[in-house]
Amino acid sequence: MSAPKSIVWLASYPKSGNTWTRIFLANYLMNADRPVPINQVHRFGMGDSIAKSYHMIAGRRIDVSDYRLTLSLRERVLAAIVANKADVNFVKTHNVHDAAFGVTLIPEKFTRSAIYIIRNPLDMLLSFSRHYGLSHADTVAAIARTDHSNAADATTVTQFLGTWSGHVQSWTARLPYPVLTVRYEDMLDKPRESFAAMLEHIGMPVDPARLEKAIRFSSFDEVSSQEAKDGFVESSPKNERFFSRGKAGQWRTELAPKLVKQVRRDHRKIMQKYGYLDD
Repeated sequence: MSAPKSIVWLASYPKSGNTWTRIFLANYLMNADRPVPINQVHRFGMGDSIAKSYHMIAGRRIDVSDYRLTLSLRERVLAAIVANKADVNFVKTHNVHDAAFGVTLIPEKFTRSAIYIIRNPLDMLLSFSRHYGLSHADTVAAIARTDHSNAADATTVTQFLGTWSGHVQSWTARLPYPVLTVRYEDMLDKPRESFAAMLEHIGMPVDPARLEKAIRFSSFDEVSSQEAKDGFVESSPKNERFFSRGKAGQWRTELAPKLVKQVRRDHRKIMQKYGYLDD
């Protein structure tokens, strides 16, 4: 019997709005009278790179920095997710839609559909550099490398990112299942339309009052105040806050002009396609 195609990937390059999307979906699904605690959001959509899952599948504690070993376990980790027989399993990923060392990262046989969140790389790299403790210049260089990956740590296995442009192209190409591409900037400017499109894409009825409430419960002010009070399990030890600003256009005052030019040179084609050269 073939595995059910129940995974709906919530995919993005890091620091592009993936967490916000998951918090919104958790609040819409729960439809509670108060916001879902941000530290419980993982219950509504797990990640594909959680080290604990790989230890469990291996039946022992493994060296998660051994990326060939974790890649060899990946399909079994994903098979364990779909084994719950649920119609939909939301799975967060930052992996490129490609193969790494011969291993398909996003297997079609488990996949129902995907939501791909894209953000202006000029803003994304500011958040990326804060989160990972890198300089702006080092981040600009990293997102232009085809071998760019996020190294494993105690909680996460290696994630294969590649270039920003290549990542976007890999997820927005013609794939054998439906993919909804949503711009982070539209989530900010047109939240009702953007989040309603996500619900429609995954086959959920859109209730206007419930939609408004979920948008409010996942707002930047709400999640940042929760983080200030209780912390956030997904924050980085290299960065004080996970939810630091959440605005668009910060690159205009924070990114050196020569780095802006470099990013535009490296990623011109894709930036143009998604309206990121209009500024």
